[in-house]
This record gives sequence, structure tokens and C-alpha cells, in this order.
Amino acid sequence: MNAMFLSVQGITKQQLGKTVLYPIELNQFPSQRIAIAGETGSGKSTLLKIIAGLIQPDAGKVIFQGTRVLGPLEVLLPGHSAIAYLSQHFELRNNYRVHELLEMDNKLPESEAAIIYEVCRIDHLKQRKTDELSGGEKQRIALAKLLSTAPALLLLDEPFSNLDRVHKQIIQTVIEDICSVLNITCMLVSHDATDVLSWADRIIILKDGKQIQEGTPKQLYYHPVNEYTAALLGEYNLIDTSLYPGFIQILGEGVRGKRALIRPEQFSLNGLAAISLEGSVQKLLFYGSHNIVEVLVEGMLIKVRTAVFHHHTGDKVRVQIDDLAG
Repeated sequence: MNAMFLSVQGITKQQLGKTVLYPIELNQFPSQRIAIAGETGSGKSTLLKIIAGLIQPDAGKVIFQGTRVLGPLEVLLPGHSAIAYLSQHFELRNNYRVHELLEMDNKLPESEAAIIYEVCRIDHLKQRKTDELSGGEKQRIALAKLLSTAPALLLLDEPFSNLDRVHKQIIQTVIEDICSVLNITCMLVSHDATDVLSWADRIIILKDGKQIQEGTPKQLYYHPVNEYTAALLGEYNLIDTSLYPGFIQILGEGVRGKRALIRPEQFSLNGLAAISLEGSVQKLLFYGSHNIVEVLVEGMLIKVRTAVFHHHTGDKVRVQIDDLAG
């Protein structure tokens, strides 16, 4: 990843007299996977549309492959020919068969288009009419239509929302294959950062239009700057050592008087550590792939992730820290 592919420089935006984006800075290299995460209303979609050239920024600029992306106030037809943007509110034309819609936009040789249709898992849908498709199937067809225009950058706005578990897993596989098989650089936004932990190279966290943290998934997961980022990325324990000083024994003197954020899997029960704290099991929660044991320790209820249940409500256990490095 040598040459700069995309550079967002000081982008700001106001809408209806309210600031929805404060100065945003981000860079993307070819083939780099970037996810923008944040709660609803944090400015994610607005930022993505500005990058696509669909919304005019109030200040700053977007440089794509060495050239500034023009906004809709500067061009006759909004959008950049090499940037494909898939809205979460996409639509397909009615009363058409799928193969007719695909042929309208395709700019690729038939052999290359066929690879895209295979990657998007839509080969079996070509003879269907648009009113015979599920929401997930429509999404993959809309995605294939965009990819057949041969974009250099693909922007996906909340691609996992409003999908059932089956179609969500399919679109996650499709997006993975778009990046790895088709080698298309991709950026997506999601209100649920756990959906992109295993996919993204870097995650950018937005809150109320402000860029509050950026880093690798592992950096953000184990070292969030605040509870907002922590909550976006999964379950956590927030231990205030000024209120519960007993935890300093297993957390270390460095956290004295501070608040420590510990993920449930960083705790373990009845291990061999030299230092541990006694607790009482309060609740057992089964999640299929793992379990969460809620333990009352030093007057505080903490969550511990385990692979299997070895305990029952009321059991006395020893709680230890396995790894704080992350």
C-alpha cells in the first residue's frame, strides 16, 4: 500500500443549521478495507455521500486518485464515474427481469460480468422479475449492477441493516469476495461495529459528527478511548477502582483511582494465576458459541466469557485476569 488512493481532508457539513460533520480526516490506500462505525445520526452516511460526490461539503475536500471529487453544485450529474455508492435505500426498476437490469448497466466483457454475478450469488436469479425477489436478493443484484460499471472504489451504506441472519451472512461473504476475488477497494458504514471487526483493516468511529477514534479493529476493541467506542464493539466491564479498589490486586497499581475497561474474555474463572479475587456466580447466560457468567466480585457485578459451563448460580469462584495487553 504505497500510493494514496483516497484522502478526505477537513470535510465539514451543516444541515438545517446543525453541524452534522466536524472536520474529518481520513486516508485510504488501494485494497485497504475501511469501516466507519457509529450510532444512528453520527454522520456516517453523510460522510460516505460526500466521498461519493453526492453531497456538497461546506469545507474541506476529497482527493480520489490524485483528483478532487466535485460535489453536486459543481457538476451537471452528481457522482464520480469510478466511485460506486450503494445506498441502504436502493431501488430496482419494476416489471423487469434481473438479466435485463444487469444488461442495462454492464460495461464489462461477458466473461468478467459473469465473475461478478457469481461473486454476488445471483446467477440463479437472472430469470426472475424484480417483484419476485427478497430484500437480500435485491441488494445483491443492485450491488452487481454497480460492480458491472467497473468502479475503482465501492462505498456501502449500512449493507447489513434490515437483513435476516441468512441474508446477512450471504452479503458478508459477498463483500469479502468483492475485496479479495475482484480486488476492489471498499469502504462501508455500519451502526454495529461488531459486524466489521473481522473484515476491516481500519475502523473509524464517529459520534455526533466528530471523529473520536481510529485504528485497527484490535486496537479499538481492547483500547477504546471511551465507553461509546467500547459499547459499539461488544460487551465490556467498566471497573472504577476508586469505588472498587479490591480490583487493583488483579488489574495492577497502574489503574489505582482510574476506571479500567475489561472485556469479558479477559477474565477467567478458577485458573492458576497467583492473584485472584473471590466471587459468587449470579447468572449464567448461554449464547451458543460461548457463555457469559455474571459474577459478584468485591460488590460489583462483572461479566466473564467462558467456553463451557462448569458452574451453577450461587457457586463460589475465583476470578483472575488472563491478558490485558489486547
